[in-house]
Order: sequence, then C-alpha cells, then structure tokens
Amino acid sequence: MNERRRLTGIVTSNRMDKTVVVEVARTYRHPLYHKVVHARQKLKAHDEFGCAIGDQVLVVETAPISKEKTWMVQSIIKHEGKRLEVAEEATE
Repeated sequence: MNERRRLTGIVTSNRMDKTVVVEVARTYRHPLYHKVVHARQKLKAHDEFGCAIGDQVLVVETAPISKEKTWMVQSIIKHEGKRLEVAEEATE
C-alpha cells in the first residue's frame, strides 16, 4: 500500500458537483494538561460514488484537484443517507 494518509469521517454536505464535505473527528489527550480534547476537521473531498449526508466514508489524500480539494473519497464504509430515500418512498 502507498504512503497516502487515509482518514474516516462523516459526510456533512453534498450540495456541490462531485464534491462532499467530510467531518473528521479526533480525540486525544493534551500533552501538558492531560485533558481529553475533541478536535474536528472539515475536508472537501472529490466524490465519484454519490455519497449522501450521514454516510461514513474513507478519504485518501491526493494531489490538489482544485484550490480547496486535496482529498478523494476512496470508499463508503456505512450508508446512512439511504434510509431517508426509503422513508420518502413509504410516505408516497
């Protein structure tokens, strides 16, 4: 496998064409104060799979695609947005 960074996160927005916003959460202990710190980071990632909001995805670092996009969705780990489509069909 190559040396590219891979992170797991949740899709928070998919309004753009072939781009999703992925929120990556990380928990660590502060080195000096020893308190637990919860850090969140929002990444823009290139999406060829058509991810829905709430999906858990694996993103991989790539060469810059645009000014803000340097990540790409490698795979969808867990579908969460599909439940909304099923609920909409049931109400019709």
